[in-house]
Parts: sequence; structure tokens; C-alpha cells
Amino acid sequence: MWRGSTLAAGTVLAAVALAGSAHAAPFTLGPVSIASGPSPFAAGCGGPGEAAPDSVVFQNAEVETHAAVNPANPANVVTFWQQDRWNDGGAHGNLAGASFDGGLTWTRSAPRFSRCAGGAGLGNAGDYERATDPWLSFGPTGRLHAITIGFDNSTARNAILAAYSDTGGTSWSTPRIVRFDNPRAIGNNFNDKETLTADPLDPRLVYATWQRIVSPSEMAAQEAYDNAATFRSEAWFARSTDGGVTWEPARSIYGARGSFTQTIGNQVEVLPDGTLINGFNLINAVSNRHGTRGYNVALIRSPDKGVTWTRETLVDRLLVDEVTDPETGEDVRTGDILPDWAVDRGSNPATRGSVYVVWMDRRFNDADHDDILLARSPDGGVSWDAPVVVDRTPRGVDAFTAMVDVDSQGRVAVSYYDFRNDRPGDAALSTDFWVTHSHDGGRTFTTESRLTPTSFDMRTAPNARGYFVGDYTGLAHAGTAFHTAWVGANDGNLSNRTDVFHRGAQ
Repeated sequence: MWRGSTLAAGTVLAAVALAGSAHAAPFTLGPVSIASGPSPFAAGCGGPGEAAPDSVVFQNAEVETHAAVNPANPANVVTFWQQDRWNDGGAHGNLAGASFDGGLTWTRSAPRFSRCAGGAGLGNAGDYERATDPWLSFGPTGRLHAITIGFDNSTARNAILAAYSDTGGTSWSTPRIVRFDNPRAIGNNFNDKETLTADPLDPRLVYATWQRIVSPSEMAAQEAYDNAATFRSEAWFARSTDGGVTWEPARSIYGARGSFTQTIGNQVEVLPDGTLINGFNLINAVSNRHGTRGYNVALIRSPDKGVTWTRETLVDRLLVDEVTDPETGEDVRTGDILPDWAVDRGSNPATRGSVYVVWMDRRFNDADHDDILLARSPDGGVSWDAPVVVDRTPRGVDAFTAMVDVDSQGRVAVSYYDFRNDRPGDAALSTDFWVTHSHDGGRTFTTESRLTPTSFDMRTAPNARGYFVGDYTGLAHAGTAFHTAWVGANDGNLSNRTDVFHRGAQ
């Protein structure tokens, strides 16, 4: 493990009274800390097959962080990110940063999900040239669960891998195989965009869900998602009933063989009564029974902890526009087709049991730029209110890569990036990270808090089919304290392009 932190000046985090008014005061913010550090991985650590002729690795560059907070120890905050991003998919490995003082200082560790991270010798349980898509979830008694995709660049052999930590994220179990695929042996199958959820009501239960696609995943052209008739994927699910020690056989839970549909961004949430929802982006082809070609926010429900699942409920269309550098037209890769979901399990009876989903959407902006929309279900995902705009980004400017969470009193927080402080003609693509919150069940969002002390230059970030800091960020809570984690660029520093940042908000 590796230790280190860098602290920036910030406001001391202090408790604030929760007024219950719809017009919420701005968050009180804690100091900014850096969870990441120099890469522990040596060049070439993935072996001779890790790179194609046109592959470029961005050594020391972190992207795509997730975050979780320990319900048994609220000072224990953990982030999890891709370390040393490749331009054509994945990273040398996924690293975790664990804090035991609320995010002020950090200890780093590497679950053995890739060859670079110590997975050599584990075979299909960890001996992979690259890793990607880090995700975390704490169980109710403090066991931390992590999930990753390990894959070979040279063969496309790939697996969903899970591990757990009983030390708050400083050490890890041997990885478990949730699902393994060898495309050369069984066809061109690839597992992608997995997430993991520890059941907050039962420490024995852990759920994993992902899309299993017949395509080369993120190496495919973006047009593949817009013409889903030529690509098909199903939502897959696996469950552990012993706290992550073993996993039941994975299986498809949505998407019939022969149907021209895809899902992406599958994510399980647990309602207060124990019902599961699995939310996702449903990508419909030209011919489908909904008459909704393209992207759709949707979910299925399970009343029996994942044994059976309902048919889909459509929440709304997902009308996203591609984000680009407003001056050069270069692509900016975002979480544009990934909704994020949260459930209110708090103490406020007026909102308890509500389900929230956020996504990028252009319908209330102009035709070329995205807002962040939020929709709320007051009845556990059965019916849905019309979406509202969450961000206060000026019209004609992109807001992107949103996450949502709900604290113990029912306050809804949403985080996102935007370009509002960019100035045309200057040398940088100035980017900031924000959080806003609602005290009335997501009906209104009246204030924002800027989490980045100064703007960062997105043009310094790794280029992986566009400037890339991640498909998602971290937003988690303990009690009434939120914890945000994001990737920001170190302007002009090509030997250390990015870092993972943390800031508390209450």
C-alpha cells in the first residue's frame, strides 16, 4: 500500500441546520484533498500483449473514480479509480484510496484485478493485461465490496471480478470471478459497465449487474449505439449470499435473445422494504414494441432479492447530445448515456422510498448542449414525475457526467461538471465540478456549490476517444454529510495529467 495526501486550503466542514425548506442554503464545504499519487505500476507491467501498435498509456494519469462511505464508521471514506489510463481502453489497474479521517488523508492499495496490480498467477481471477470500470459499495456492517472488469488487450479475454475488504479499503481478499468470457472460444462476447451494490439491509447479500454485449465494447464506434439493430446486449445479474465470498452463477435478467435492444449503465438500488430495482439506459432499435427508438431511461424491479424480475418501466427518453470542446470541436468523453440512480432510505416520511435518477439531456437547452435532468418516483419506481433541470449552467453551455445521492434526512444531492467558466480564445478548456441539493424531494434545486477551487484545463486530460476524466464520479454520504470525488487535470503537466480529488459537503 502507499500513503500520501495533498491538502488545499478550504472551508472547515461544519454542521449546518437542516431547515426543511425548499430553498436550501448552499452547502458548507470541507477542504479539498488529493486521494491519488504517483503510479505504483511500472511501464510494461501488463506484459508483451498489453499494447497494440497505436496504443498510448498515460502514466500517472487517473480517471473515473467512484466513492463509498462506511456506514459503520462514517470517517472511513474510500475512492476507487483507474490508474494509468490507455487511449484505447482500460488502465494498468484500479487503485483504491482509503481515508479514516473523513477525507483529509489517504492510504492507497491495489486489489489484484490486473497483472500490474499483483494478479499474475491468479489465472482468470486476476491475470489480465488491463482493468477498467471501478465501482464500490459498503455493506451495513462495514465490509467494503469492489468490482472491476479485467481484460486482455491482446485476446479480449475478460471477466467481471469482485473482492472485499474488512479493513476499510487498505487490504483486499483474493478476487472472485463473477463472470468470465473467452470470446475466441465462445463468440464475440464482452462484459461491460458493471456495477455492484451491497444490500444495506442484509450484510450477506451483494448484487452485481452489467451489460453483456456482442461487440468490442468501448473499442466500437459511437455510431454502434445509435444503430442498435446491429448490436445486441442483455442485462446480466449475479448475487452473493455470503458477503462476497462466493457468487451464484450469472444470468440474463433483461433482453431476449433475438431482440434488437441493448442496455448500458445497469445499477441496482434497494428500496426500504427490500425490493430491488435495476435501472439502465434501454437502447431500442428501429423496430421495437415501445415505439421509442434510441436511448431511454428504464428500470426493472425484483420483489425477491433478484430471483425474479418484472418487465421494464420506462421513465423518460434520454435525449443527449455529444459534448465537444466549444472552441476546437474535439470530443469530450462523458457519462452521456449512463443514468445514475439513488433511493431515499432516510427518516423523512414524506420522501422515504422515493427513487431518483439523473441523466444528461438537451431538451431544455439548445439543440447542441446538455443539462442535467432529474426525475423522481414517489412509489418505488412504479410511476414517475416529469423531469426537472438540476444544474444552473448557462444556456448554450454543457453540463455533464451527473451523479445523485440521498442523505439520511432525505436531502437529494447531484454533482456534475460544466464549462461555464471557459472563455473563448484562451489557451485552456476551463472545467469545474459542482454539487447542488434539494430539500423538497427533488422538486427544486436552488443553490449550487463549486467544488473545484479553480477551474482545470480539460485539454490536459488523457485522450481516450476524446478528453477523458471518467464516465462517472463519486458521490456518497454518511448521515447528513456528503462526500464527493472527481478527477481533475493538472494543467499542462503531461507527466501527471490528472489526480483524484475529494471534498466533503454538508
